[in-house]
Amino acid sequence: MTLPVFADFDTGVDDAVALVYLLASPDAELVGIACTGGNVAVHQVCCNNLAVLQLCGAPGIPVSKGADAPLDGPAHTAETIHGPQGLGYAELPPGTGRLTGYDAAAAWVAAARAHPGQLVGLATGPLTNLALALRAEPALPTLLRRLVIMGGAFSGERSGWAEFNIGFDPVAAAEVFAAWGTAAPQRLPIVCGLDLTRHIAITPAILGLLPEPSGHPVVRLLDDALRFYFEAHVARGHGYLAYLHDPLAAAIALEPDLVSTRPAAVHIELAPTAARGRTIPDWDARRPNALIGVGVDPAAFFDRFVQRVGALADRLGGVPPHS
Repeated sequence: MTLPVFADFDTGVDDAVALVYLLASPDAELVGIACTGGNVAVHQVCCNNLAVLQLCGAPGIPVSKGADAPLDGPAHTAETIHGPQGLGYAELPPGTGRLTGYDAAAAWVAAARAHPGQLVGLATGPLTNLALALRAEPALPTLLRRLVIMGGAFSGERSGWAEFNIGFDPVAAAEVFAAWGTAAPQRLPIVCGLDLTRHIAITPAILGLLPEPSGHPVVRLLDDALRFYFEAHVARGHGYLAYLHDPLAAAIALEPDLVSTRPAAVHIELAPTAARGRTIPDWDARRPNALIGVGVDPAAFFDRFVQRVGALADRLGGVPPHS
């Protein structure tokens, strides 16, 4: 059975890898993409998504432009981690697809209404578009089959301050968690925080299990994008590897059993301090608003990643599709 999936990206290197993973997954039908500013400005996010769709032979998937700035406050992008255009060293020709005539918030609502009770929502960037969609359609949590969010940090060294996605727009994040806790307590979002996603570290050895980049444009995209990502991780003291935050969230959107979770009530710090955007879990709350990912098997993820992306690369062959 294929699952209809609607994804909200701020494409970025790992968002691009997550998009490739979804397109490579036979159990996913990507019915739409929302673009939000985050890793790079929203205009560049739109260009990146259209270009990756073109490369992967799926230019017809609807792409909608969304918010470029948080609901409250200035935008702070992350080109030093993702490259000046968001795809590291990768340079792709522009996609032939066009943006929809409606914004990303409307796209969220339309997709949920078109697939009531079946749509899987995936948010790997700031939650601005989703918060705006909830303002337009408060019943949205009851329309989705499930929601998976990449964001936050709930234990360990990173839990003392904001993770990028939540910190970019903490007001939007607070609205999203409150909405699900109130409207859909039986369909709580699965949240993949840094303490979970940092278990998924791709290395050159794992990347080398894919077909040779020279004959496979999709693999060349990943190779060029991840090389920049590796270097950015080295500069931050992590070693020559890269955490695949967003691809893990994409995999969990399709297969929730890949992760073990604990319910918690997540509070978003909104005070104008250095900790603004921090995610504070109450593990003993009587009314949780999220299922926090606490355990994952990296080998199981990478088995799927290599098999699916390798198969997509082989299907596409050595010539990028043009239509």
